[in-house]
Amino acid sequence: MTDTTTALYRPAQVAEMDRYAIQELGVPGLRLMERAGAYAYQVLREHWPDRRNLVIVCGAGNNGGDGYVMAEMARRDGLRVEVLQLVPTEQLRGDAATVARRYQGAGGVCRPFEGQLPQGADVVVDALLGTGLDRPVEGRWAEAIDCINGSGLPVLAVDIPSGLSGDTGAVMGVGIQAHLTVTFIGRKRGLYTGAGPRLVGEILYHDLDVPPEVHAHQTPAAQRVRHALLGSSLPRRPRDGHKGLYGHVLVVGGDRGMGGAALMAGRAALRTGAGLVSVATHPAHAPALLAAQPELMIRGVESVVDLTPMLQRASVAVLGPGLGQAGWGRALYQAVLDAGLPCLLDADALNLMADAPVGCRKDWVLTPHPGEAARLLGSRTPEVQADRFSAMEQLLARYGGACVLKGAGSLIGASGQVTRVCDEGNPGMATGGTGDVLSGVIGGLMAQGYAPFEAAELGACLHAAAGDLAARDGERGMAATDLIPFLRQLINP
Repeated sequence: MTDTTTALYRPAQVAEMDRYAIQELGVPGLRLMERAGAYAYQVLREHWPDRRNLVIVCGAGNNGGDGYVMAEMARRDGLRVEVLQLVPTEQLRGDAATVARRYQGAGGVCRPFEGQLPQGADVVVDALLGTGLDRPVEGRWAEAIDCINGSGLPVLAVDIPSGLSGDTGAVMGVGIQAHLTVTFIGRKRGLYTGAGPRLVGEILYHDLDVPPEVHAHQTPAAQRVRHALLGSSLPRRPRDGHKGLYGHVLVVGGDRGMGGAALMAGRAALRTGAGLVSVATHPAHAPALLAAQPELMIRGVESVVDLTPMLQRASVAVLGPGLGQAGWGRALYQAVLDAGLPCLLDADALNLMADAPVGCRKDWVLTPHPGEAARLLGSRTPEVQADRFSAMEQLLARYGGACVLKGAGSLIGASGQVTRVCDEGNPGMATGGTGDVLSGVIGGLMAQGYAPFEAAELGACLHAAAGDLAARDGERGMAATDLIPFLRQLINP
C-alpha cells in the first residue's frame, strides 16, 4: 500500500477503530490478525532475506496473536522458527488462542521464555506487549525485553516496541530497541515523539484494509507534518516585490559572551526570506557581528533608550537568543513585551518569563526545550518528557499563542489546532545554537505574514529538514551554522 497517512491517534482510539470494524462493520477479527501477521512477516523477509533462524517472543492478546501468525507463515516457508511464550497457550483467549493452537497443531515449536534466546537465532520478533500498556513493565516481561535488547540481533516490533507508551512516547520502565516497527490500523502518536523515535527504528504502516468508515469514525489526536508537505504551498514572489513586503525582524539578544546566538538567529531570519533584519545586541559585539554579516543591521544597545527606535521600526521581534538573565537582558525583555509587537520567545526570554509569568497572548510563539517547558510550568523535565502532549496543552492554556516543544518529535500547537508532530531532524542537531537558528526561521516567517501557528509549523519542519540535509556529511560534529545554508534551498521549493 502507498504510505501517505499523516493522522496520529491515541491507542484507545485505535482500539475503538478495531472494535468498530469488527462489531459494527462485520470485519472478522481473525482476518485482521492474519493481515497484520502477514504484513509483518512480509516486511521481515524483505528487510532480512538471508535470515532463516527466527525467534518470536509472544505475549497475550492481539500482539501475541500477530506473532503466532508470523510463526505459522515462517514455518510454511521452511524457516527455522521458535516461539518463546510469556503466556502459555492454554491461558490465551479469543483470536490469539485460535492462531496459537493452529500453529502448534501444525507442528510449530513453542516453549516458555526462560531468560535467554535460543542459540542460532538471527532475527527476533517482539510480539510481547501491545498499545494497551498502562503501567511499568516488571518481572519476567522486563527480563524478556532486556534479553532481546542484549542479544545484538535485529528486532522487528509488532505494532509498537514493547514497553513504549503509544499514547505519550514515554518508556514504561524498560522498552524494546527495535530496528523496524510495523504498526497497524492507525499510527499511534507515541511512536513519533519522546522516546519513540529512539526505540522504533524505521516505522512501516498498514491500515489492514479496513473500510474507510473506520478512520472517519475518529478525529486524529495529532498530525504528522514534514517540510515537503508544507513547502509545496509556499507562494512565488511577485516580480515587483520589494523588501518592504517581507517584513522587518528585530532580534534582541547577545549579552556579553553570547553574541553568536543573536547572529545565528539574524542569519536564519535573513535566509528564510525576511525583507529586513536588525539585531539589537550588547555594544561589545556590534562590530564583530556587522563584519560577520553586513546584510544585518546591527546596533549596540546600552539600554532601553537605544532599543526603543528599533522596536518602532520592526514588525516582529525575536527575543531571547543569548539575552542572559542579568539586568541588561531583563530590561530589554520587558521593553519588547511592553511594545506589543508580535514576537517569538526563546532561551533566556523563556527563563525570564518563568520567573515572572505573564498573561496569555495570541500573537507570540514560544519555543521551549523540555527543561524550559518544565520551568514555565513549574514542574520538572522528566514530567514534561513523560507526557509531552499534556505539557503542550498546559503551555497553551497558560500562555496562549503558538508553541514549539522541541526535542525528538517536536510538537507544534496552538489553541483550536490539532497538535502537529514533526518527525524530521536528527541527533546531530543536539548542539548549542540550533535553537537560535529555529528562532530566526520562525521569526522570518512571521515577518512575511504567516500567522504564529503557521510560522511555527512550517518553521519547525524547515529547520528539521535543514538539519537532515546538513547531516549527510555525518551527525557527529555538526554545528548549528551548518543548517543555515540549506534554509534558502528549502524555502524555495
